Amino acid sequence: MARMSRYPSDLTDDEWTLVEPLLPPADGGGRPEKHPRRDIVDAILYVVRTGCAWRQLPADFPPWQTVYWYFARWEKQRVTLRMLDVPRRQVRTGEGRDADPGAGIIDSQSVKAADTVGRGTRGYDVGKKVSGRRRFIVTDTLGLLITVTVCAASIQDRDGAKGTLLGLYLTSPKCRFVFADAGFAGRLVGWAAQTLRTTLEIVRKPADQKGFVVLPRRWAVERTLAWLTAHRRLARDYERHTATSEAMIR
Repeated sequence: MARMSRYPSDLTDDEWTLVEPLLPPADGGGRPEKHPRRDIVDAILYVVRTGCAWRQLPADFPPWQTVYWYFARWEKQRVTLRMLDVPRRQVRTGEGRDADPGAGIIDSQSVKAADTVGRGTRGYDVGKKVSGRRRFIVTDTLGLLITVTVCAASIQDRDGAKGTLLGLYLTSPKCRFVFADAGFAGRLVGWAAQTLRTTLEIVRKPADQKGFVVLPRRWAVERTLAWLTAHRRLARDYERHTATSEAMIR
């Protein structure tokens, strides 16, 4: 029988069928888990979508301490990384493409940081006039997330992109061609080619462009960044640690 959804952020039955096998097995020999895992996952998604604090979770979810414990534990086991890979491969196969992408698109986005973000991992983006953090993402050409890196907003594109491209190199061995905007031009192109054997192609705006124009090979990643900020927990960075920010994005 289909399960009744309580909130728009809840997983559908089909989504839960996909997610459940990707969760790590329960610890053997211990006490049975008190709360259904689906309720735990729905609670995490509720936080991401609504932007509420963990302590503000509605009472019909498991206790917030339990939800956060699972979130932290699963992240140590790299659960969200697996959850990225499986649906992306399924979508790509359904579109008639190779399961693993051969090309990606990189971009960055600066967001304001809440008071919970420490000084050591926050900075000021002079160009965007934002005090907070910067997230670098690589998507495939459909806009599906492959890898993400979060750092201080003061980090320049050319510097922050190195860690992101290295993450791409380690997690997606077939993706050796990446599109980028002019902010990633310069020495980074040569570094990517020599160190990671990755071609970084700069997609520049036409010289006579006026106003906003959708650029080929660039719009997909920009749309993904817009999708992220549609989730209130991601419209601003609230996390004490950058690794938690990356998990929230995934």
